[in-house]
Amino acid sequence: MIVAYVSDESYAALPGAQLAFRPVAGLPADAPCHLTSGASGAVVGDLAPGEYEVCLSKPGFGSKRVRALIQPGKPVHFRLLSDRLLGYAWPKWCKDGERVEFRVHSVEPYKLGLWRYGLRKELVHSLGWYDNHGPRAAMQTVPDGFFAETGVRWDNGFGIHRQVITAPERGGLHYFHAKGESGAFFSFPLVVAPAKPQAAIAVLNSTNTWNAYNPFGGRSNYIMAGGMIEAPVVNSKTDLPRYRLSDYGEWKSAPVSPPLSFDRPEPYNHVPEHVECGDPIEGRQACHLAPAEWRLLGWLEQHGFAYDLYADHHLHSGALPLDAYKVLILNTHPEYWSAEQYRAAKRWVFEGGGRLMYLGGNGVNCQVELVDDGTAMRCLNHWPDGFESRFHHAVESEANLLGVVYSDPGAFTVAPYEVIEADHWIFNDTGLKRGDLFGTKGLSERYGPGASGHETDKLTPSSPKNAVLLAKGKNPDDGGAHLVYFETPKRGAVFSAGSITYCSALLRDEPTSAITLNVLRRFLEN
Repeated sequence: MIVAYVSDESYAALPGAQLAFRPVAGLPADAPCHLTSGASGAVVGDLAPGEYEVCLSKPGFGSKRVRALIQPGKPVHFRLLSDRLLGYAWPKWCKDGERVEFRVHSVEPYKLGLWRYGLRKELVHSLGWYDNHGPRAAMQTVPDGFFAETGVRWDNGFGIHRQVITAPERGGLHYFHAKGESGAFFSFPLVVAPAKPQAAIAVLNSTNTWNAYNPFGGRSNYIMAGGMIEAPVVNSKTDLPRYRLSDYGEWKSAPVSPPLSFDRPEPYNHVPEHVECGDPIEGRQACHLAPAEWRLLGWLEQHGFAYDLYADHHLHSGALPLDAYKVLILNTHPEYWSAEQYRAAKRWVFEGGGRLMYLGGNGVNCQVELVDDGTAMRCLNHWPDGFESRFHHAVESEANLLGVVYSDPGAFTVAPYEVIEADHWIFNDTGLKRGDLFGTKGLSERYGPGASGHETDKLTPSSPKNAVLLAKGKNPDDGGAHLVYFETPKRGAVFSAGSITYCSALLRDEPTSAITLNVLRRFLEN
């Protein structure tokens, strides 16, 4: 019978793993039963039901001893962690002065440093070398079974060797740099917010979106969103529901999606060691997650704007005091928001006169519920016909706040914008006339340069009636992003770019930068 499966941290089947089963109730001298996983990761053997101590080993992966209950018809899912360097901060967001753990997986001694990512990378602290007594003593493991829902729960050392820092006084996007003796390198982010507001501008990192796209453990909101499949993946195209279903079938595969834990490494947010803020953004996922968000922060610093940085959870929990700020900027791809975030931002704009700059695309498209004391989130993916988005179905159309909503036309293409309302003050001193193009350059390499892409938002019947269409992307199928502006009766205002690649153009494209400067300076005036 199949007594178990063996897979890696991505839930990919691991053939050739060696397993030794020793009955817990047996005698110490009893010889263990040795089995080997096959091509599908399956472990086949004739084991009596009961509890076993199991030793697992495979070259290139961390060996471990665990206990497992063997039952007929209920294969155990053993998981092994590859030897690559990994890590994450815990929590992944904080305020200055708070204590933060660094949880690192390494099979060799490694050096760690904390860097601040603005227009320039700046070393904040060199944290020293880390290892411990014993072979591969800094190696972590992953839980058996399905752990994307509950997290990896890695340790941060032990006893007096706990690996903890005090968050730096100067806020912003920070990265830990881990580098092994072999030269292996891995970086992982930490969002540091101010203990008290320091600037007039608040920038929101899309930490919920980071988590929704994170497949560590085998699940994200795009891979097995409705729950893990029964056997490990041998071939993605044939095994994963994502490639067998159509029309957002991944989200329709289950009425409720299991949660996704924040307590996991985020390889998609890794920034290579020698990459600088003005360099092209390489990688499919880097172009819409933290590495792309870094470029907006660099642009703000390039033009002398002070800002306070926050994570989504800060807005959700009320730890971001919106009334202390003149401007809130949403960065790159704020797709996943809680209802609490939305209501706080909408109240601030419509009742408090706040000024919102939405410099991303596919924003506030899906409601999330924060669960397990905020250490995990559940994506509410239901999207019935007649609704403009998942968020529209759960709360209301995000167009009520942003002015625009994501739609499929134009997806996975890039293009410049075409000016429509050239006389609007947003185009002051740009030299742009009606019909002119801007946003022809950018740092995103996912689909090439173009400030309108790779997912785009447009005006809908739910948009405020006074929303002005200033420019429109030239993407195919009439799928260009709508550049929109509107004001509220209580002196609030919203500027929406409606494009994921907009921020990636700011450091390269002068007209895009000039337009954004016009908005930001006007929003800060009084």
